[in-house]
Formats: sequence, structure tokens, C-alpha cells
Amino acid sequence: MTLWRPTAARIEGSALREYLDWLAEREGRPFADHDALWAWSVADLDRFWTSIVDYYGVGFSAPWSEVRTPDPMPRTRWFTGARLNWAEQALRRGADTDVALLCVREGGAPPRDVTWAALRRSVAALAAWLRAVGVRPGDRVCAYLPNTEHAVIGLLATAAVGAVWSCCPPDFGAEGTIGRLAQLEPTVLIAADGYHWNGRVVDRADVVATLRDRLPTVRAFVHVPYAFVRPAPPDSVAWADVVSGDAAPEFAQVEFSHPLWVLFTSGTTGLPKGLVHGHGGIALQGHLWAGLYAGLREGERMFAFTSTGWALWNMQLGALLHGASIVLYEGSPRGSAVWETAARTGTDVMLLGAAVVTASTTEPGLDFGRLRHVMVSGSALPAAGYHWIRDNIGADVRIDSTSGGTDVSGSFVGANEYAPVQVGRIGGRLAGVDCAAWSEEGEPVVDEVGDLVVTQPMPSMPVSLWNDPDFARYTETYFDTWPGVWRHGDFVTLHADGSLTIHGRSDSTLNRQGVRLGTADFYDVLETLPEISESLVVGVDQPDDGYWLGLFVVPAPGVTLDSALKDTIVSTLRARLTARHVPDEIVEAPAVPHTLSGKKMEVPVKKLLAGRALEKAANIASVDDPDALRWYADFAASRR
Repeated sequence: MTLWRPTAARIEGSALREYLDWLAEREGRPFADHDALWAWSVADLDRFWTSIVDYYGVGFSAPWSEVRTPDPMPRTRWFTGARLNWAEQALRRGADTDVALLCVREGGAPPRDVTWAALRRSVAALAAWLRAVGVRPGDRVCAYLPNTEHAVIGLLATAAVGAVWSCCPPDFGAEGTIGRLAQLEPTVLIAADGYHWNGRVVDRADVVATLRDRLPTVRAFVHVPYAFVRPAPPDSVAWADVVSGDAAPEFAQVEFSHPLWVLFTSGTTGLPKGLVHGHGGIALQGHLWAGLYAGLREGERMFAFTSTGWALWNMQLGALLHGASIVLYEGSPRGSAVWETAARTGTDVMLLGAAVVTASTTEPGLDFGRLRHVMVSGSALPAAGYHWIRDNIGADVRIDSTSGGTDVSGSFVGANEYAPVQVGRIGGRLAGVDCAAWSEEGEPVVDEVGDLVVTQPMPSMPVSLWNDPDFARYTETYFDTWPGVWRHGDFVTLHADGSLTIHGRSDSTLNRQGVRLGTADFYDVLETLPEISESLVVGVDQPDDGYWLGLFVVPAPGVTLDSALKDTIVSTLRARLTARHVPDEIVEAPAVPHTLSGKKMEVPVKKLLAGRALEKAANIASVDDPDALRWYADFAASRR
């Protein structure tokens, strides 16, 4: 079902069309639409990425000698010889008196505005302080911060020095945070005393004390007194002191692939994997994604509802490359808080998880007059979510369901200014991303389910995994199935019209009677039923070629999973999907466990049901609700 089509005027006035007109003159050939751009971009990948460098004026302080090396993924290197600094790129636009950051806290208090001039001053001061305490290029600066200006300033200053940044949000516990940051052996720790959630002020002083005790490489600790007024911890440096100096801006010129930050995977088993991204790749990705696909221009505003532990936080920073400002919201999304913030701050482009949309409400009278584009990530947006945005936010808002990952700090697929919005589908492949759906035999397929693969390198792919010098873990993670081809781990259908449907993770995808079923398809149907709060579906191989398809249901408040509700579930799945989607058993569960980044823990539950012990099926420190996962362990044990 087509929900929305762009007008000719919207296309003509878009940032994408402006680039295509420039590109047509540069290349001496027409580019009628995005389809033409995509085809050219993957046919001549090197020339496409040099066009991004030239169009956005990426400031290399030393020239490149080769666009990319001939090494196969994951050893491909881009723009060899080029030197730059991502933070310098991010701070070069924006008028001094304009607002760079709008900091909003739950509860309705007025936003705190940080101008571009103030942002540049704070970054220069903190970078000078980092150098004064001995931080050098390649050292690690780690943080435990909520979604506030402190995290943005901390990252920009760290990058200015050429050091490496990594941040965990304060809703992570001590074990989950240490499991990530201890791998990096940080020199400096920046941490807040607490955060706000659902009307509560959450004290994290004890967790911060544990981090200081168990991160022995930390030589300097910066205390951010954000949530409480009380004496600073001993042997700490106050945030106000490290950003108040008057220092000249200085940006270390580093090699294109020099590490910028480390993002961690969810880490459901074992230590979380650290994905190392480079200055140059992230600069190019930010220009491409925020410029051509979010369409941001100087003076506009992007609002991403995210925590500092989700890749959306890093992706939003691409707005700064274009002189656009960022709305930083700290708090819970309950009720209409997210949409009230968008209206109050005059947001132009939003980025949020599908789960936030499905749980949202709005208040009468909110003015979304500037909002033109809602980008949804994290999981597939259910059909009802498309209609909800159109009916409650605005019929002229472009709904952009995207899919990518922490892995590339960006997207593989999403909408563009030419693509119609089709309910339940993603608009198409992004320029420079040579992705496809492959069969088990490694052949491209159309209009049928296949593995999402990327067959040519992207500049924003990780330059390495942390502590993986021989690329062994990197290769095992992404290139073990087809050497030299990135297998992302999602099942996808590439439709004949170029749109896509994501069916869920391939390691949790169900295979019943030889037919692969995506878990996301179940949730798209089931979680629109008012009687269901949340659900989890898993499939387990059994002896003699048997297969058990189990559905765990968390009923809505006041609802019981009785025979009538089970009949409704069965009939709904049969009618809206297929008879193969009808589970063998429907079980009432108290909750669904998630990773700390909000993903349902389908694979650990599957391992439990297959007989794996809890300590081998999951890392409890990476679970949002350990008691929920223990319930599944007990359930699995009762069936043996």
C-alpha cells in the first residue's frame, strides 16, 4: 500500500536534487532520479565517493594517493595518505550566534541552548586539558554519560586530540559498562552522577565509584555534576574546570583510518565486540547520510531519541557537518514527551526507534509545522506505525524506515526523496551501498527471502575490531560464510521495484518445513493486537528432524492468555501471514528480555530451549531484566 508520494516541488527543492544537478555537470551525463544515482554509485564506487569528498569539501590537510586499496574486505583501506580530523570537520560550519545544541530534559523545563561559539570554546578548552594531562593520539577517553552536551563536547574534544572515544549510558550497570570499557584500558574517565527517567532522578554515584575502582588505567577522572548538588568525589576534576579555559582550537591531523570511536555490539554472550570506526569513514558517512538522505542544511534541526549507548547517537552527529543543530533529549519517552519535544524545538528531521513510535501518544494542539521527515530505525516499523505517524503527526511528513547498524554507524537501506512510502517496506538501497539478497547458494534473489549482503566495501565499515590485530574475529563475524562478502545477519526481501522488507536477524530466523520465517513479521502482526503488550517467538530444532515453534506472549495489563486470546492469535497469524506461522505452543510470559540496546534476546532464549546453561547462553550483565531471562531458563529446564 502506497501511503505517500513526493511532490515535484519537494523533489526539486531537496538537497538530493541539488547534489544530482551538481553531479550531472561534473560527470557530463544526466541523473534523473535516485535509481540512476544508485546504479552509477555501485558501478563506479571510487568516483562516487570522490564526488562526496568534492561536493562537501571534505578538508584533507594532506592529499590522498589512492581512493581505496585493492585488498578484499575487511582489509580494504580508503583514501590512503589523506589526513584530516573529524572534529574539525564537524565544527567548521554554523554561525557563532546560532544554536548548535538544544538540551532538553524530561519534565518540561526550558531547553539549554549551546551556541556554535560556546561549543567551539568548550571543545578547545577540554582538548587542551586532555593534552595537559598527557592524552595523546591513540589513547582512550571513556565516558559514562547521559544524552547531554557533555557527551558531545567530550567526543569532539577527544577527536580533536586524536584520541579514541567510547561512551556507555548511565542506565548500564557496573558490570555491563566494565565489560566494555575495561577492554579499552582508558586513560581518562568522564562520568555523570545520575540521570532522569520516568520522573525519577537515578543516582549512579555507586556505579561511578565501582568504575573508578575497576578501571585501573584511568589517570584522570572528570566529574559531571548533572543530577545532584553535593560534594564532588575525591580526586576528581570538575567538568566546569575542564571546559572553562581559553584555548586556541587545535586539531590533530590524523590518517584517514585513524580510530575515532569504539562502538560495542550488544554482547549477549561473551565480551561485547568493540567496533573501531575511523575519522575519514565517519566524515564521509555523515556527509552522505545527513546531507543526501536526511537532507539537512545549515540552521535546521535534527532530533534523535536515543541514549549514548546506541549508534543513533553517533549517527545524529552527522548533522553538525552540515551546520545543522542537534536536539539532545535526556529522559524517558513516556506519553507524548518525544513528540512534545519535537514540536517545542522546531525539529525538521526526527530519528527514533520503531518501538518508540508504537508506544507513543500525542497531545492536541502540538505544532509540527517544521517537521518534514521521520526516520525510524532499530527494528521494522509495523504497518500500524506508518498510519499512526500520518494520522497524528502529519500527512506531509515523509516516513523513512531505515536499516543499518552499529557495525557501519549508519544505514544500508532507507528512503530517498524520490521513493514513495509503502507501508511495511523500506524505500531502497542507499548510494554507495552495493547490497543484495542472496540465497543459501550465494546467488542474488529478488522477491524472495535471502541473506542481506554487501558485496563492495563502504568507508564507514569498521577499520578493525578492538584487540583483533589479525582480523580473525572480524572475518569470523562478517565474512565467514562468503569470503570477501559482508554478511550482515539479517534476512531481507529485495522486491522487483527496488524496495525492501527486513524480516529479522538470520541467527534468530525460523525455518519451518523448509521455509524461512522472519521473527519481525510475527511482531508486526501480534503487537498490533491490543491484548498483547509484547511477544517473543523462537524456533528450536528437535530430534528426528522435528521443529518446535514457540510463541511467548506478555499480555497487556489486565489481560490473561486464555483460550479465546490464543484462538485470536492463531486466526490472526493464519489470516495475515500464513498457516506456517501458527506456533506449536503459545506460552504466557512475565516479560521479554532485551539487550541493553533494546533488542529482543531471541538467540539466548533459543539456546536455553536447546539445552544450553544460562551462563553459556547469555551474558547477564548485558540484559535489561536479568530476572526475565532467568524465567526463560527455568521454563526451558522444566521441559527437559
